[in-house]
Amino acid sequence: MSALTVRELHELPDLEAVDSLFERIWGSGPGGSPMGVEQMRALSHAGNYVAGVYAEGRLVGAAVAFFAAPAGEALHSHVTGALPGHAAGLALKRHQREWALARGLSRITWTYDPLVRRNAHFNLSKLGARPVEYLTSFYGPMDDAINGGDDTDRALCSWELSDPAVRAAAASAPLPVHVPAGAVTALAVRDGLPAVGRLDAPALLVEVPPDIEALRRADPGAAKAWRLAMREVLGGLLSDGADVIGFHDRSSYVVVRATTL
Repeated sequence: MSALTVRELHELPDLEAVDSLFERIWGSGPGGSPMGVEQMRALSHAGNYVAGVYAEGRLVGAAVAFFAAPAGEALHSHVTGALPGHAAGLALKRHQREWALARGLSRITWTYDPLVRRNAHFNLSKLGARPVEYLTSFYGPMDDAINGGDDTDRALCSWELSDPAVRAAAASAPLPVHVPAGAVTALAVRDGLPAVGRLDAPALLVEVPPDIEALRRADPGAAKAWRLAMREVLGGLLSDGADVIGFHDRSSYVVVRATTL
């Protein structure tokens, strides 16, 4: 794996390269990037975070973030895209964390699709972030190669930058997660479809389908069933005040009710 270089971006040619990279990653046509050159230019000029990661001089990932409420405390990371095979996403997040800490910030937030296993593992196990809110159809319809016209439900992650677990995750291997004794399966994969179980237990496992993006292409009906089931189960648990404490075995959210903490 090539050594990576991460740097902030300000100049138009660099931002145009990011725009092209995002179009490639999201599978959108010209002008369909999730973050255009004009927006990146304005955000960068105003002092927000726009950065790229390079492998042997080639752009392989980029991220765009902006200051968020509460003022002086938080950064919201709106878009991060990276090509596979470089660990560019992890390099960007580590750079973003140091950038935020240098400016006196204590938290970074972002959204992700809770049905995508690799993103859940990356966010919870590799970074130590935690989903704190379930957002239904947050961006409205998005018919790109990643979202495939599915409802854009998202989990809002909070990354507490000085938390001991976050410091450990930023420097080393994925975080282990403890599954409480007696945890029950609230949502399981059964013949490719979601099967809802008990939702009233103190500790629960919420399983994620193996590859929701492939399922959207092969069986849109099954993908829709997963969206609705995850909305009901994980969304309902978060709305009830439950806490996600980790992602187990690259497959399941571990959720506990506040009374069990």
